Amino acid sequence: MNQLIAWIEKGKPFFEKISRNIYLRAIRDGFIAGMPVILFSSVFILIAFVPNAFGFHWSPEIETLLMTPYNYSMGILGLFVAGTTAKALTDSVNRTMEGTNQINYLSTMLAAMIGFIIMAALPAEGGGFLTGFMGTKGLLTAFISAFVTVNIYKVCVKNNVSIRMPEEVPPNISQVFKDLIPFTLSIVILYAAELIIHGIMGVNVAESIGTLLAPLFKAADGWVGITIIFGAYAFFWFVGIHGPSIVEPAIAAITYANVETNLHLLQAGMHADKVLTSGTQMFIVTMGGTGATLVVPFMFMWLTKSKRNRAIGRASVVPTFFGVNEPILFGAPIVLNPIFFIPFIMAPIVNVWIFKFFIDVLGMNSFTANLPWTTPAPLGLILGTNFQFLSFVLAIVLIVVDVLIYYPFLKVYDEQILEEERSGQSDSSLKEKVAANFNTAKADAILEKSGIKEANELKDQVNVLVLCAGGGTSGLLANALNKAAAEFKAPVKAAAGSYGAHREILPQYQLVILAPQVASNYQDMKAETDKLGIRLAKTEGAQYIKLTRDGQGALDFVRAQMS
Repeated sequence: MNQLIAWIEKGKPFFEKISRNIYLRAIRDGFIAGMPVILFSSVFILIAFVPNAFGFHWSPEIETLLMTPYNYSMGILGLFVAGTTAKALTDSVNRTMEGTNQINYLSTMLAAMIGFIIMAALPAEGGGFLTGFMGTKGLLTAFISAFVTVNIYKVCVKNNVSIRMPEEVPPNISQVFKDLIPFTLSIVILYAAELIIHGIMGVNVAESIGTLLAPLFKAADGWVGITIIFGAYAFFWFVGIHGPSIVEPAIAAITYANVETNLHLLQAGMHADKVLTSGTQMFIVTMGGTGATLVVPFMFMWLTKSKRNRAIGRASVVPTFFGVNEPILFGAPIVLNPIFFIPFIMAPIVNVWIFKFFIDVLGMNSFTANLPWTTPAPLGLILGTNFQFLSFVLAIVLIVVDVLIYYPFLKVYDEQILEEERSGQSDSSLKEKVAANFNTAKADAILEKSGIKEANELKDQVNVLVLCAGGGTSGLLANALNKAAAEFKAPVKAAAGSYGAHREILPQYQLVILAPQVASNYQDMKAETDKLGIRLAKTEGAQYIKLTRDGQGALDFVRAQMS
């Protein structure tokens, strides 16, 4: 097992490089920016179809009224994502451009959205166009439109291919003419691609992509596909890299398209049988967080004998219940802990196998609504599948199975910690570790190295932005900082955010702290913060968890970074 861990550590730089790929990052950030649309539309899905589970059906007129907001939001999601993805990619490209020669992200957003409409909309009789492929079916086309557009702008801006106006012309007017050539080229090239594809295949680009990739989508929804995809989620997290940053962009188009497909099947009275959905990832595979750790804090609290493990369980149970499982991942620790390698990988895979069995064999309907990832897993499972009786049964089965998978490995780990407590630790040392909820030796060494004890008191207001992948983990440290700042009357205000959705608010802060799951983006982030004269710090797992538990220590960490 130690050889396996060594091999994983050796490959970590390669995996980190993949996770930092600007195109994968743009897809993920584009989806994050479009999440309000997805969540808003899902409210109407729940209102329209959850009552069906109790034998109540709305009249056709009422159902049409409820579905109208859905159709005019989720129904054109591809259009929004084309713009948000172009904006996210533009931000990444601008980091490599001269500060005085940047790409106008508003212009790339508009060009990408127009290009997407050209490639995805269908002409309607009497004028206008149909939106059949402008929703989730057109997401891959949205990515293509965004990528082509931004790269055309990059070439033009970098080589000064633009219409130059006299200096007397106001800058906002000059910018319009500067963008005109790349704007025109982008749309013309995408339109040419649409004409070529339509001439060859007789359908538009969006429909042709769906046709060509249909076998791949079907394979991804099969037993082997879901095993590889969701096994990779857990594997990358075990390595210490945020798994969704690598895997999610590759399957996002499929997962959201499948939710809409399931909804249409349900509306038609057919079996909603698509397994690979966003709900599957959030509430089946990663129930309680990556590794299916919903049951793990409870097991640490109730099934272990070690004082330290019971303390870890108590400290981790609430955030893990809402999908923020970093306290248990780094507090135990579970990541890069050879004892937990097998259950951490196997529990998510077994969960999705059981889910597929319930759908394919027992006839359960799959997810038809998108819910916030912070929804507690059992509730998200039941709501997302419209309160079916089988969904209640499935939730219980998954909990029992995950307990059985983790239990033998937990007992081995507990015995190991018990032996450490019996043999080598003094009472004072043990109390310190129990209070901090994990082995603090490494974290303490890092904090000492940071020079915290030599930090000066803060005189001016310091606004701190804590970033993680989704805004959940970062909230733990931001809350600890705000609480400690109020208690000790320190001039510190902290806010939590998600990496990728931070760029507009960045100038408001004097310090940015990267949570462990996005620490691999340190160099990219440094390019942004250096331009603005903002301090940047990254954290490791145990160190971060300790800071969230120790408000005064978190304030000292901020002082050290600012001194």
